[in-house]
Amino acid sequence: MLSWQNGYLWRIDIVMSEVQLFLKRLIDVTGALIGLIVLSPILLFVAVVIRFKLGSPVLFRHKRPGLHGKPFELIKFRTMTDELDENGKLLPDSERLPAFGRFLRSTSMDELPELLSVLKGDMSLVGPRPLMMKYLPRYTAEQARRHEVKPGLTGWAQVNGRNAASWERKFELDVWYVDNWNLWLDFKIILMTLIAVIKREGITQPGQATASEFMGTEQDCKSG
Repeated sequence: MLSWQNGYLWRIDIVMSEVQLFLKRLIDVTGALIGLIVLSPILLFVAVVIRFKLGSPVLFRHKRPGLHGKPFELIKFRTMTDELDENGKLLPDSERLPAFGRFLRSTSMDELPELLSVLKGDMSLVGPRPLMMKYLPRYTAEQARRHEVKPGLTGWAQVNGRNAASWERKFELDVWYVDNWNLWLDFKIILMTLIAVIKREGITQPGQATASEFMGTEQDCKSG
């Protein structure tokens, strides 16, 4: 009888998880549609300003790892210029990121086109941020678990330090989210995100225009 009850409870747990995942997807689609409709005037205005201030293309497209590391095309508003040095190489990020680009990043307005990725199903409103494909082999087995869920526009790491936190700390927070996810946590993260954006806290690491590249954990570097 006990094993039957455990099996019954286990099946109930699976059903509840599937229901929550369905509701999460429903919230993603509804939220993305409403966001795109309500924000369409802002999206158009930003696109026009980017075209005149930063040039073409207006959108930045890049392959990023999604659920289980499967690649998808990330779409963001462009924030940097294509200025080159005397040798024909791109200038450092700090020199290619103008005031308008900094404004877009500090307000997270550059992330708004990602609502299209949410609508398509490549992303969720909440989840670990999609990073570079080249980072995949640099993760520890534990850090790689951040890909057990869809990447999101915002996540637990973003409302607990954003880019000001270390890579290791952000990955710890990402995995914590994977292990503790529920709909109420998503609602909490969305609310905390709105507050963080208004305060413009933790946008970048001190002294850097953009987040530093993740090269792997120190222990991995030593063992390699």
